[in-house]
Amino acid sequence: MRLPLSLVFALFAYDALFVTARPQKRTYNTHDYYVLEHNPLAGASLAEAATELGLEVVERLGDLQNLWVVRTLKSNSESDRVLDNLQTLHQRASSPLHSRSEHSHQARRIASSVKYLERQELRQRAKRGPIPTPQDDDSSDESKPSAADVVAERLGIEDPMFPQQWHLVNNEYEQNMMNVSMLWEMGITGEGVISTLVDDGLDYTSDDLADNFWAAGSYDFNDHEELPTPKLFDDHHGTRCAGQIGAVKNTVCGMGIAYNSKISGVRILSGPISDIDEASSLNYGYEDSSIFSCSWGPPDDGRSMEAPGYLIQRAMLNGVENGRGGKGSIFVFASGNGASSGDQCNFDGYTNSIYSVTVAAVDYKGLHPPYSESCAANMVVAFSSGSGNHIVTTDVGKDKCATTHGGTSAAAPNAVGVFALALGVRPDLTWRDIQHLCVRTADKINPEDPDWEDTAAGRPFSYKYGFGSLNGYEFVTAAQNWELVKPQAWLEIPAVQIAEGTCDEDGSMSGGELIVPGGLQSTITVTKEMMDQHNLETLEHITVRVWITHTRRGDVEVEIVSPNGVKSVLAARRRGDADKDGYPGWRFMSVKHWDENPIGDWTIRVSDIGTENHSGNFLGWQLSLFGATIDPSLAQTYQIGLFDHTLPTVQQETPTEGSDPTATKTYAKPTEHLPGDHGTAEGEATQPAFPNPTSAGDTPTTEPNDVAEETNTTPSDASPTSTPSSSMTPTADEGWFSDMGNLVSDKRWFFGALGAVAIFGISMGVFFWRRAARRRRAAYASLPAGDDVAMSSLARGGGSGAGGGRGTKELYDAFGEVSDDEDEYADENTGLRDARERAVGEGLGFHSGFLDDEEGPSRTGTPAYKDEPDEQERVEKQLQLQRPGHGERDSPDGSGSGSSWEHASESLRRTD
Repeated sequence: MRLPLSLVFALFAYDALFVTARPQKRTYNTHDYYVLEHNPLAGASLAEAATELGLEVVERLGDLQNLWVVRTLKSNSESDRVLDNLQTLHQRASSPLHSRSEHSHQARRIASSVKYLERQELRQRAKRGPIPTPQDDDSSDESKPSAADVVAERLGIEDPMFPQQWHLVNNEYEQNMMNVSMLWEMGITGEGVISTLVDDGLDYTSDDLADNFWAAGSYDFNDHEELPTPKLFDDHHGTRCAGQIGAVKNTVCGMGIAYNSKISGVRILSGPISDIDEASSLNYGYEDSSIFSCSWGPPDDGRSMEAPGYLIQRAMLNGVENGRGGKGSIFVFASGNGASSGDQCNFDGYTNSIYSVTVAAVDYKGLHPPYSESCAANMVVAFSSGSGNHIVTTDVGKDKCATTHGGTSAAAPNAVGVFALALGVRPDLTWRDIQHLCVRTADKINPEDPDWEDTAAGRPFSYKYGFGSLNGYEFVTAAQNWELVKPQAWLEIPAVQIAEGTCDEDGSMSGGELIVPGGLQSTITVTKEMMDQHNLETLEHITVRVWITHTRRGDVEVEIVSPNGVKSVLAARRRGDADKDGYPGWRFMSVKHWDENPIGDWTIRVSDIGTENHSGNFLGWQLSLFGATIDPSLAQTYQIGLFDHTLPTVQQETPTEGSDPTATKTYAKPTEHLPGDHGTAEGEATQPAFPNPTSAGDTPTTEPNDVAEETNTTPSDASPTSTPSSSMTPTADEGWFSDMGNLVSDKRWFFGALGAVAIFGISMGVFFWRRAARRRRAAYASLPAGDDVAMSSLARGGGSGAGGGRGTKELYDAFGEVSDDEDEYADENTGLRDARERAVGEGLGFHSGFLDDEEGPSRTGTPAYKDEPDEQERVEKQLQLQRPGHGERDSPDGSGSGSSWEHASESLRRTD
């Protein structure tokens, strides 16, 4: 469709009219705000569409193309009149009664021009910093020069608290620090680089920060003011994080890692914020600002699972594609402080984004702090509070200092400082180059920690430490000679649908396969042809989207195994997560397969720990691979779908309502879930992140109510084609018998069990041979009247032959699951009564020791019966078999049916 030239100019003019340097102030008390994505090629202008829907255009949403902030006056009505208007337009546009009318044509024009429309709600984000705790300000012994004193003297550092900044120079554990002082000596101090603290404000009046403050890249999205002034009593988090990066070299407090770099502040954490403003904050000043430091996210309570909505995803994608002139914004996120609550960073859609560098924490001893979250999305760790030390940095106030900072909130800006130093010498590094350098230069800390595993590329990886601790000197010197990576490519394999599992646009799920004990698995095959077709040469990130229903989400465990046998635990048990909504298309991410050859079978395993009265179904999954292009000239721009959580996937068409019911968020303070002892609690380096094994050959360790994970994962049989396999099988090497594979994998168990079986077989053979020999030698006679138990006549029994009576019932009802009452009823009708209640001559019977392993005579001292009855006994038996009702159960209705007894009688009749 070709538009008139005048209309094209009008569209550009209208677009330019609303591009402003600062976002306008929001008035949520008087107006409802929406985001409208306009399709200018549909024929209706933005003004026309807004007027028809009853909206007023406010401004463009940051730098996001065709996304607009619109509003309308608040209404007391329970329904949303704007969304109702859009629905009416769609109904008019699709009505067959007036398809040719001008009225219907106008409705089609406007409805097709509205690609996306969503009402905004206010929520609060959670900071990931420490809860301030009392601490004595004990200075180290100054009688002898420390390593910090030596560095300070050599570099002329006069900051009074520099010796306490152990993360810069560690006097006690020299290997456990950010290792940047040698870079300072080389003149590498971050000059020319801007980092933006997306946080609760930044005190630009501080003597430590004023000279490095960049006002043009700062804004307050909470109060919609130009400067990010801290106002609330706890608005000190952003200032402290900023001090770690860009505190100047002077005579106040301490220094920042990149102390000659610039810092800006974007305030979003001091109150509720909508997706409109959060998306804008992540792109604010992104033409000049290189790094966005984000020490916040959803609550770290071990129960939450939240991802950025459509607008936030668009903003992050826009940042990596267009930030810094196309080199890409670098998003750094703190992994989370909820480990002590059982939280994992793969349940946070910000930290498990491929666009984020996710940073966890280690303390000054190099130990894993109890608060720092583990997951397959962790890329590196940086130093922070724990084992008796905090992070010393700048605080709110002209010359104030903080001595109780910490958490993963402090680990993230330490990483930002290192990245700023690297960009100071290599400003052309892209966002993916930064991630590659993290993978390749990180130090393997605590090498004896059992959480370490080797990847297929030969690198160590840990769910706790990622690829290791960030080493400033190694990172920056490697960056100086780094060859830039090729543009990004990706392969998104169509979703595998399991047992007619479905998920609609609202997240409602149905169908799927019941998750049985031992788990389920499904396999997708990646071929070289698929890689070539999608221009994908090497692998970096993988993402796995799952659709799972469950009445208790925390019981579900998910892992994926690569063609090379490398296993990524995507979700381990979360004891506190009792959510009933399951996983409606949730996306997990892993960096553990970086540089691995992805060709072959990828197998997902979904298991359930088996809590009583809780269960769920596996509906489907989808695998995506991201890496570098084969041919850079064929690189494409990634597109984010509106309904990518549906199963099976649908066309990315225009929605009639907001596609994500959780598109706006409430962030609590990052200190909210951090333990009060974050700076004093001792860390560890001896425990795996997840109790169950995470690599082939490990011995499983289970907790109560846990299902042990498999140890040797073999992909299910699937033809080597490009079509995903949707067949469900029990987990490999287990069948439906959990842990059988573990025994077979251990040769000691195997041969020990084989020997036990052989000994048992020989013993049983000897036992039956001896018993047969004894019986042949024994003389048989009638039981005396006083014996323990006698059996009634076969006419009253449950069947004929020596097998009649209780022995047969016990055999069959092992499968019939008879109750105690039924046993008592059966005893009364099968003739197993005490001999004292009837005469000896009532019929044949077995003595109480018939099956006992006794030599010689019975316990009564009399011989037992002969195996071959005499002629009189043969006649009596024949008469009994001819009586009416033989073999029927003595039930009240005389039917002789109702349980497994009926089958037992039939069997006995056949043997007669």
